[in-house]
Amino acid sequence: MAHSHRSPALARRQLLLGAAALAGAATSARSAASGAHEPVVETMAGKVRGVIDAGVAVFRGLRYGAPTHRFERPEPGAPWSGVRDAHEFGRSAPQHRTADGGIWASWTFPWPTSEDCLFLNVWTRSPDRREKRPVMVWLHGGGFAHGSGSDGLYDGARLAARGDVVVVTVNHRLNAFGYTYFGDAGGARYADAGNVGNLDIVLALKWVRENIAAFGGDPNRVTLFGESGGGFKISVLMAMSAAQGLFRRAIVQSGSTLMVRTPDEALATTRKLMAALDLRPDQVEALAAAPTDRVLAATYRAGANGGPVVDGRSLARQPWTPGAPELSKDVPLLVGTMKDETRGLVGQSDPSLFALTWDALPARLQPSLTPRGLQAEAVVAAYRQAHPQFTPTDVFFSATTEVGMRRNAIIQAERKAAQGGAPVFMYQEAWGTPAEGGKFRAMHSLDVPLVFDNVGRAASLVGDGAPEAQKVADAMSDAWLRFAKTGDPGWRAYTPSSRTTMVFDVASRSVDDPGREERLIFAQA
Repeated sequence: MAHSHRSPALARRQLLLGAAALAGAATSARSAASGAHEPVVETMAGKVRGVIDAGVAVFRGLRYGAPTHRFERPEPGAPWSGVRDAHEFGRSAPQHRTADGGIWASWTFPWPTSEDCLFLNVWTRSPDRREKRPVMVWLHGGGFAHGSGSDGLYDGARLAARGDVVVVTVNHRLNAFGYTYFGDAGGARYADAGNVGNLDIVLALKWVRENIAAFGGDPNRVTLFGESGGGFKISVLMAMSAAQGLFRRAIVQSGSTLMVRTPDEALATTRKLMAALDLRPDQVEALAAAPTDRVLAATYRAGANGGPVVDGRSLARQPWTPGAPELSKDVPLLVGTMKDETRGLVGQSDPSLFALTWDALPARLQPSLTPRGLQAEAVVAAYRQAHPQFTPTDVFFSATTEVGMRRNAIIQAERKAAQGGAPVFMYQEAWGTPAEGGKFRAMHSLDVPLVFDNVGRAASLVGDGAPEAQKVADAMSDAWLRFAKTGDPGWRAYTPSSRTTMVFDVASRSVDDPGREERLIFAQA
């Protein structure tokens, strides 16, 4: 992030310049509300200068945390004097690049990466304290291992303009740098290492509470929304005492998580990571001092990306098991999935799944069912009875979508409804992309450009279906905005008796218990 420090002496010299220069200087210091091209906002730490993009004020690369000390709790950033430019995105967390071609080509985000990655971005129609707009804080996908709030599909300009809201996207620590648990071996210094990635997000939410009013936002109307890994993080944050009161509503898109790692499971992952670096389990300081690239390489080599852990400190219990977290009883929840999650999530990397035979299907399906205690032969038989028109490929992707995503969303909604607090609302996105011959249908992550109203940025995902995609984007983004403003997306709350679900498509409609046959097949899983 570039910095510009203008001293009082420099300011005085500027006042002596000609009329044109004087007008330009005045314009650069004027707020976006008065039509400035470079609006200046004063945060609690210092002043920042943004830009105007398509009529929206954008502030990129705002530091919400100090440069991190590996495995340690995050700390707020230091104050500064002068005005800092907020024109460029901050660094993303260290991670391996994932495949970015084909259907995923629209997913791009800035490099390089750094452990100094505690930055966020803000989009607002005008940074005017009088506005008190709803605030929508986006948590990116990529599990707990990949991703960045600076991805182009997360550009918040259109959503901010469409709904007159303030949009915030966040970077935080990932994989081993954000989720390595040491137990007693970590001592007081590294006691929170297993959850520092989520604690980074908590710090970002505290920054929002303290600063977002200066950008025209209402700190008392903050909605969290996130897809895939972002939804996982929100599910966990709803059970973290440190996050209580920092957000008012939550949206979980294809990311319902009921349980996270136990201490024993997390320690086993840490041992694999340390063994990959030829370190003993007690050599915590050596791991903390190892070069970033070596730790990153070992993380992926050992399969040690990690994730949150019930450490008894920042996370005292399993997030959604045996029931919904009491800490967020009064937080309305919007939760849902894509109709064909795994067609892109799994099928993109394994084309053979689109040519399955009935004989081959059980063996390919069983690994996804074993954790649920189900047998592939019985599941296939139930599908063939319920949906005789399905092909083996249809059965594979439907079953893996159900056990991998949809079942957890239903359980999460059921447990939230049973709590008797704030309501829960269910959705399913059913519009299928025509990209690459239409084989991916309503695939994982297709909802992201629809929710952000960024169809124009998602050519690889929507193919030649942009006109239809825009109709779905209109419906989804408007529902998300309404929920952020009122806590009600526009349809009946979900209950186990009605199971009312908004099915988003070219013609969206509210349906009771869509996919009932699939739900019953996996009801005991």
